[in-house]
Amino acid sequence: MSTLDKETQDRINQWLSSEYDQETVSKIQQLVDQNEETELLDSFYKELEFGTGGLRGIMGVGSNRMNKYTIGKATQGLANYLKKQFPHQQISVAVSYDSRNNSKAFGHLVADVFSANDIKVYLFKELRPTPMLSFAVRHFGCQGGVMLTASHNPKEYNGYKAYWNDGGQLVAPHDKNVITEVNAIKSVSEIKFERKDSNIELIDADFDQIYIDANLALSIHPKAVKAQKDLKIVYSPIHGTGITIVPKMLNAWGFEQVAVVDQQAQPDGNFPTVVYPNPEEEEAMSKAMQKGQELDADVVMATDPDADRVGVAIKLPSGAYQLINGNQIGSLLTYYVLSSKKDLGQLKSNDYIVKTIVTSNLFSDIAESFDVKFYETLTGFKFIGEVMTKVQGKENYLVGGEESYGFLVGDLVRDKDAVNACAFIAEMTAYFKNQGKSLFDVLISLYMKYGYYKEKLISLTKKGKAGADEIKQMMADLRADLPKELGGIDVSEVRDYEKGEATDMKTGQKSKIDLPKSDVLQFITMDGDVISARPSGTEPKIKFYCSVREPLEFTEDYGQISNRLDDKVRQMMADIVKD
Repeated sequence: MSTLDKETQDRINQWLSSEYDQETVSKIQQLVDQNEETELLDSFYKELEFGTGGLRGIMGVGSNRMNKYTIGKATQGLANYLKKQFPHQQISVAVSYDSRNNSKAFGHLVADVFSANDIKVYLFKELRPTPMLSFAVRHFGCQGGVMLTASHNPKEYNGYKAYWNDGGQLVAPHDKNVITEVNAIKSVSEIKFERKDSNIELIDADFDQIYIDANLALSIHPKAVKAQKDLKIVYSPIHGTGITIVPKMLNAWGFEQVAVVDQQAQPDGNFPTVVYPNPEEEEAMSKAMQKGQELDADVVMATDPDADRVGVAIKLPSGAYQLINGNQIGSLLTYYVLSSKKDLGQLKSNDYIVKTIVTSNLFSDIAESFDVKFYETLTGFKFIGEVMTKVQGKENYLVGGEESYGFLVGDLVRDKDAVNACAFIAEMTAYFKNQGKSLFDVLISLYMKYGYYKEKLISLTKKGKAGADEIKQMMADLRADLPKELGGIDVSEVRDYEKGEATDMKTGQKSKIDLPKSDVLQFITMDGDVISARPSGTEPKIKFYCSVREPLEFTEDYGQISNRLDDKVRQMMADIVKD
């Protein structure tokens, strides 16, 4: 006897109807015949929803899977919404795709649906990174855009990032409004799949140069690059889109010694040399680090499949290479941009930087020391892009980033841009090398000036409907029993972003948080250390972020304090992470 709820069963029955192609119906019928109830439940218990990164899911049949119909429905809903928002005008969109399995086919499917709705489509002829899609939306004056990618997720995933006319991912109210339009589509017959060739214009490789030239104009220290043109750079695209543009960008910048990791150079949706194509993972960076060691590289970099995130390894005084985390990369970039602009007399009173609430306060410490304004947003670079659009023309964006390896220097796009970041990381390395300093030297100097910040992220994966329910329960339990201390240190403040309020744990006094509501809990201790708990918007995970800090007076104390902070992180995390 079936244990599936009525809503799920109704969706299955609908997908078994003649509205759907025979291949889809056969696959679903096979699951029904084999009594694969767990798979059926996970595939049909809900519709795919927009999270911090848009639409994302496992490829396969069903309403909760990435396939022709869920992508077609999302595109038809977006097309309907665009027509309501921009009446009586020719609407245009840009579409790109990464190296994942089915990404190109999905990209062409999206273009077909838009074109069938008499929307002009600028379709990339070949795979290109997410930031180039954002750049194209802005360059061509489009009303929207779509990128087919699941970023750094495992190979069975694909995704759909939807963009608005500013080149940023959908934010309120558009994200919810598009979902309303998507949910209003009750039949496959409402989706226009018939491609109109006359509405599609291909973007060819000539567009690369437009993007490269725009970025090159942002270079802060071209003379330092010229002096260090032989800087040894190792780069891996981890089987993704970065190969199409990052080496070209670095060469255009003036770097002549760019070594690509050959085993990972070929775009491949199976990601054959890594477990996860994620530069946050040491395993994914291992081949690049190995090549860096062989070549005695000055800096090692790798980008994820859609080239919006970048991982970095730096050379230590011992000659070994060490991965640095997203907080460290972003802090170095922030310091480089702000200190350079100050030295050149280019800092303006309306300059600003942006970081997310789970990103290290070292970003904001650096900004304050240069008397530069900083904004804090919810997690997800789309919120950084939203700030950029809101204050455009009044304030001047310099740099921004988030702990999850996403950065942007300059305001050419409204999304994180690993191509742009690779160029600036290389330039920064050259600039400091010209002064006889390594990136490790600069990082230590930041810790001595602002305090040694140490961060850790713990992600717990909880798949399917059962996992989603478990994550909800974990957050409910935390709210029901707020920790009074973490690692033996009293909690002084709790910020509940879902309620939109902060509570002083000593006085009980509450204050408003001036950000959109989001399912995030943040605990600040008497020491100023921070733990955040947040369900991921794009993956079946709940994430716990910890940031601790201690003064660093002498370089020789670095190792000892590092160990002490590691212990502190472990103790604090043990009090809150219950798996």
